[in-house]
Amino acid sequence: MRDLIIIGAGPAGMTAAIYAKREKLNTLLLTREFGGQMAKKEVEIENFPGMGRISAQDLIAKFRDHARSLDVDIEMEDVIKISKKGSGFLVATSSNKYESKAVLIATGADPRFLGVPGEQEFVGRGVGYCATCDGPLFSGRNVAVVGGGNTAFESALFLAKFALKIYIVEAGSQVRASADVQDKAKDTKKIEVIANAKVLRILGEKFVTGIQYSDQKSGKNVLLDVEGVFVKIGYKPASLIAKDLADLNDLGEIIYDPVTYQTKTPGLFAAGDVSALKYKQIVIACGEGAKAILSISEYFRSGGSKGRVSKKTAAVRPVKKHVRKKSN
Repeated sequence: MRDLIIIGAGPAGMTAAIYAKREKLNTLLLTREFGGQMAKKEVEIENFPGMGRISAQDLIAKFRDHARSLDVDIEMEDVIKISKKGSGFLVATSSNKYESKAVLIATGADPRFLGVPGEQEFVGRGVGYCATCDGPLFSGRNVAVVGGGNTAFESALFLAKFALKIYIVEAGSQVRASADVQDKAKDTKKIEVIANAKVLRILGEKFVTGIQYSDQKSGKNVLLDVEGVFVKIGYKPASLIAKDLADLNDLGEIIYDPVTYQTKTPGLFAAGDVSALKYKQIVIACGEGAKAILSISEYFRSGGSKGRVSKKTAAVRPVKKHVRKKSN
């Protein structure tokens, strides 16, 4: 029986693991990969304090190496279910079951799908969600990046190292990326933004040959010849494993007490992008992971009697119908 199981090894989860070790909690970190969304960032991170400019992979390595230097117990397993067992929890992965007195969910978020014909059919054959992973395969080719936020522009900037031409296809009337990222895209001379373009379908035979989109201004359908399509329209919280033990808001984020980080189930905590957190940033996720562990330590010191979510303090905030994305 562990004191704590942390699920997820993004910025929140890895920071939590480091702090849990310092708090002398018998902790197990379960994750399917290191880095979370950070692992999918295609450009250098420039706003993490003390690091100057650093690649996402290098920052992940620093987090991982720090945790391992403290002998944090880590298992590379995908959690499929969390359930109550007595006063504690049973955490099931695809191959094992673990017990703990408390659980911290720090699973972050997963990419959103377009949901158009051809998307799932051509995954791995021209359709992708990680430009860092697949970008080099499109050397000298035309590709499209669907989305208009920072993540979409960062993907396009990475693809500019390899692709002949990159189209940023945005359904809205204007893109939402920050001005500095847009300026970098213009400087490449390879990136073209197409606004008011709602993707209708992805075309191809054995591999992608193009996309069809609706020009929202003219109402006409347009064919765009590309051999690759990268979907970058935001993320959805990876919260399904908690749905039986925690309340979710309309965005699928875990509702928690903003003071204690505890959900409606005593002993079940949440931190980072999976939770109902207003701002989604790497440095903020780190802070949330640290604060969650300090709260969990207090929970244990009080015999598990404090920190339960209450109607007065629960993080039930107004939900805006838009997709939040991490800018760095």
